[in-house]
Amino acid sequence: MTGRRPAVAVLDYGSGNLRSALRAMQRAGAAAEVTADAEAALGAAGLVVPGVGAFAACMRGLRAVGGDEVIAKRLTGGRPVLGICVGMQILFASGVEHGEQATGCGVWPGVVDRLEAPVLPHMGWNTVSPPDGSRLFAGIAAGERLYFVHSYAVRSWPAPAAPLLTWAVHGGPFVAAVEDGALCATQFHPEKSGDAGAALLANWLELVR
Repeated sequence: MTGRRPAVAVLDYGSGNLRSALRAMQRAGAAAEVTADAEAALGAAGLVVPGVGAFAACMRGLRAVGGDEVIAKRLTGGRPVLGICVGMQILFASGVEHGEQATGCGVWPGVVDRLEAPVLPHMGWNTVSPPDGSRLFAGIAAGERLYFVHSYAVRSWPAPAAPLLTWAVHGGPFVAAVEDGALCATQFHPEKSGDAGAALLANWLELVR
């Protein structure tokens, strides 16, 4: 990457590996900062929405800082957003955990629910299957492993016309990443995924520039 360092806001809404995400974005070439300020999150060239924990709790935290509105306004203006882990999940219509159904941001259709697998959480390294034309995975060799920590995911895409979907398998297939214009998201943690994760973040920054 050449030229200026794009300004990236890592949204602090009380959930997420903020420092890990911040350091990873800085290493990838961004002028990144952690912020809970809606105006700063709205004005940055790129916005990272991390997330760890339960879907419902993350949505409460997101709404408390106006993050759902920031995401909606950014996408209306075609301004890049990257969701990570639960920060990806909350972009969907709803999530079901421990019998509790919570409403998400609703940017994408679909329900986040429990994986059907003999071992949960799905924790550790796994391969993914990106689609042809993926910009997030450009230059990343097939078979590279990425780091996951989750028990819930989107296991089907209900819309007839889907964006670019990357799939992984743990017990059954689930959506591991989405590329949809200005909005991208990963179920895995690129900030914990070594060289492959660093390459993916650098690819995303090229979309921000």
